[in-house]
Amino acid sequence: MKLILMGIQGSGKSTQGNLLSKKINLPYLSSGHILRNMSREKTPLGRYIKETINSGILVPDKKMTVIMEDYLKRPEYENGWILDGYPRTVTQAKDFSHDVSHAIYITVSDKEALWRLAYRNDVIREDETLKAIRKRIELFHTFIEPVLEYYSSKKILLKVDGEQKIKNVYKYILKHLNVK
Repeated sequence: MKLILMGIQGSGKSTQGNLLSKKINLPYLSSGHILRNMSREKTPLGRYIKETINSGILVPDKKMTVIMEDYLKRPEYENGWILDGYPRTVTQAKDFSHDVSHAIYITVSDKEALWRLAYRNDVIREDETLKAIRKRIELFHTFIEPVLEYYSSKKILLKVDGEQKIKNVYKYILKHLNVK
């Protein structure tokens, strides 16, 4: 099974990704974590990614697709995965060479996302300034509709209300994946 989790920053993708990973025994992979790790590398690509994500804009489609395709060549992903935060544009979705089983869109309002990000308990990251978060939310809305239409046309899109209790979101996803 190859799952994509989509949703605005703070929608619960990471929470659901980790729960699903344990339940269906597939590795959970966050494009954000990959990019943050790469941004710490003292390489031209690492510095470029750091500057890009800290400004709140997206890594260009072609570069992002190469990064994800290369990452998914690792042996631990050959039997499937749960991918959070990629693809973010319709170009990335169309260029992605993997057959996706389900694209799960966790919806929350902008207000709820900002509230969750402001009050979560983990460390504030360098790329989580209010300005960068607002820019990412704006970009998310700009780019997500065509991606949702793309996966809907492939009949693999599942939308779930992410403002429910965590366990209710989880149960809804499992039910629609036919996982007991």
